Amino acid sequence: MGHCIHTTGLNYFFSKKEQVLHDIHLHVPEGSIYGFLGPNGAGKTTTLRLLLGLLRQQSGDIHIFGQPFEPNRQSILGRIGSLIESPSLYSHLTARENLMIWQKVYQCPKNRIEAVLRLTGIADTGEKKTGQFSLGMKQRLGIAVALLHAPRLLILDEPTNGLDPGGIVEMRELLRQINQESGITIVISSHLLSEIEKLVTDVGIIHRGKMQFEGPLDELMRVRRSHSSLVIETGAPDKALALAQQTCGEARLINGKINLPHQDKTTIAALNHQFVMADIPVYQITGKEDDLESIFMQMTATTPTQNPLL
Repeated sequence: MGHCIHTTGLNYFFSKKEQVLHDIHLHVPEGSIYGFLGPNGAGKTTTLRLLLGLLRQQSGDIHIFGQPFEPNRQSILGRIGSLIESPSLYSHLTARENLMIWQKVYQCPKNRIEAVLRLTGIADTGEKKTGQFSLGMKQRLGIAVALLHAPRLLILDEPTNGLDPGGIVEMRELLRQINQESGITIVISSHLLSEIEKLVTDVGIIHRGKMQFEGPLDELMRVRRSHSSLVIETGAPDKALALAQQTCGEARLINGKINLPHQDKTTIAALNHQFVMADIPVYQITGKEDDLESIFMQMTATTPTQNPLL
């Protein structure tokens, strides 16, 4: 699978003393849903603005659809849809009327209006003015505008910001449907790891303008599992601790429970058997995985009070 977006060595300075991006390398696979993650102010929006030509490229290379961006700017941008910050909508017009204006701008077929209304789930809004829409409906219409010219790539900056839990779930399902039915590559920036992990296929994590991780979600989940632990509650914790240390080496007693690094099923079964043979009551054996928020903090060496991802 090729890369829809490939950047190397992107740096960006707001001023001589303020560098906001440091050597950014992105590899967004064709057909993927790529989660671009990081706390507010990490450099996500600046990077996306560079990809859309909204900021002038200062250094490094940007390739989109296998082509260098600057020499092919017009043809590349014609195949990208985007929603950066709030959608630009006419509040006194209906959803369909808003799309009619954009259809003339894009000079795309009129039947695309009904297609994107159905795809985004707002075909039944009728004569309701956009100013009366909920935030979630406005976001859906903004995405409909971005899809009107049938792009190959969709770039969304924090599309779930301000949505309630139900709206976040609906947005997640909508983006998954767009990706699966239309084959569009989607890049979605967010500071909410807990939501992104339920949607994306690939992940890039940025912090203070530097990439901390990039790869398939499965790879990040393997990192997560490597940070997992085993917690055992018994009726004789000190005796159980000695046995666990003999069998597994590293074991600690925390709040009266045995804590071990992740173990395979065979080792867990053998350890449980030893406890039973030693007449140690075993009340509970549970696996404990760090969530992705915790892993992010480990990657970026921040504390919970510094990390707005929590």
